[in-house]
This record gives sequence, structure tokens and C-alpha cells, in this order.
Amino acid sequence: MSYVDGFVLAVPKASIEAYKEIARLAGTIWKEYGALSYVECIGDDVPMGELTSFPRAVQAKDDEIVVFSWITFASRRARDEINAKVMADLRLKGPDECPFDSKRMIFGGFESFVEL
Repeated sequence: MSYVDGFVLAVPKASIEAYKEIARLAGTIWKEYGALSYVECIGDDVPMGELTSFPRAVQAKDDEIVVFSWITFASRRARDEINAKVMADLRLKGPDECPFDSKRMIFGGFESFVEL
């Protein structure tokens, strides 16, 4: 079974193209170091829930789009090794300005138990 890192974040609509550019580069780098897959999705049908929802989870503002992403790895060990290499890769050490508020990003690692 694979290991998955998952992410939910809010990106300002005015910055979505800059985010896509960074995501394409990041995905290439993760795959280069051994990630099995890298997926970035822009919210299309993401309603604001009364108690919980993707927009509420990341405190999305009216001018922001929710992004849902995941990276798959062969194992937790592979993920830890690959992530260490990615974080040290100078290609991701671009401008200090991030196109989204990383403090509102939700992320975590998940062990798969069903894969069909």
C-alpha cells in the first residue's frame, strides 16, 4: 500500500497562475526524487458548509480558490527520504514571496488501507 501526503490550501485568485507555475516545478522535482504521483486540483464544486468544509478549514476568503493536492509514495520511509531531498533542492528556493498564506494550509501524511 502506498503512503500519501495530502494538502488543502487557499490561493488568491489573482495568484493562481503563479501558484500553478510553482506546482508544476514542485511536481517535477517530487517525481524526479521518486514520488509515485503528484496531483494538484483547483476547487470547482466546493461549497461553504455550515459547520465544516474545505473553505472553512483553510479560512478561504471570497477572493481565494481552494486547492486540494496529494503526493503518493511507495512507503512512509520513501516519503521521508524523498521529502528531505525535495526540501534541500535549490530549485524550490525561489523568491521569498509565496503565492498563498502557508499558515492556513492543512497537510498531513496518510497510510493507505484501500487501493482499488
